[in-house]
Amino acid sequence: MVLQGVLLGLALAAPAWAWAHASLVKSAPAHRAVLHRAPAKVQLWFNERLEPRYSSFSLLDAGAKPVAIGKVAVASDNPKSLTATINALPPGRYAVRFRVLSTDGHMVQNQFTFTVRH
Repeated sequence: MVLQGVLLGLALAAPAWAWAHASLVKSAPAHRAVLHRAPAKVQLWFNERLEPRYSSFSLLDAGAKPVAIGKVAVASDNPKSLTATINALPPGRYAVRFRVLSTDGHMVQNQFTFTVRH
């Protein structure tokens, strides 16, 4: 019983960062955005620094087929952000599927969508 109390106390006293994982804070384009012209790039911002070698994203069309994009890289001015240029997109719905490794060692993956209308 004493051991359980000690373990619970240690867990509650642990710093918040010990439990944190990289979370998507914002994106451009935004999740569920409806755009009247295609964006020139996709950029994702997270709440933690990213490991550049293990963090990336892909762009998929409505049929889940990959769309060619520029090299995905951690932004030079922000180690919590990923960015890539994209070519002109035809109208349609697109998904950005990301997989990132934060410097705390946790892998996170998710996706969001946006739509291009002309």
